[in-house]
Amino acid sequence: MVDVGVHHGNGADDICRDDPRVMMVSTFQHPLYPYSGIAGGSEHMVNIPLAAGSNGEKFRAAVSQFWLPALRKFKPQMVFISAGFDAHQDDDLASLNLLEADYAWVTGQIKAIAREYAQNRIVSSLEGGYALPALGRSVAAHVKVLSDS
Repeated sequence: MVDVGVHHGNGADDICRDDPRVMMVSTFQHPLYPYSGIAGGSEHMVNIPLAAGSNGEKFRAAVSQFWLPALRKFKPQMVFISAGFDAHQDDDLASLNLLEADYAWVTGQIKAIAREYAQNRIVSSLEGGYALPALGRSVAAHVKVLSDS
């Protein structure tokens, strides 16, 4: 499971934490509601908190340094994306500064993992985004990368 968004996916983390068949990789702003995800990590729970003000460069570095090696080691048979676009710089509810290009880039990285290990099996579920113009642009960027062959 890949959790992209400004809030830690505490519900998914709680459900999946003790299941060795599931890996969850996540970035999120910390501190920020629900104020979780920084303690008790495991090899199957790769939670990477980002400081307020983090931009696409820091997000991409976290994905490259932590998510991708963990996912390659895990070799997922299917990839589920919790696609939250509330980390966009135009979203006033938090303070991360991602752009559509960052969402397109991470989608491409996830798609490559799915192609290599999961026979291209990906399910993406919309989770958040409250600045509607930015949400629309971000979802479009995400879906465009998913649909390109």
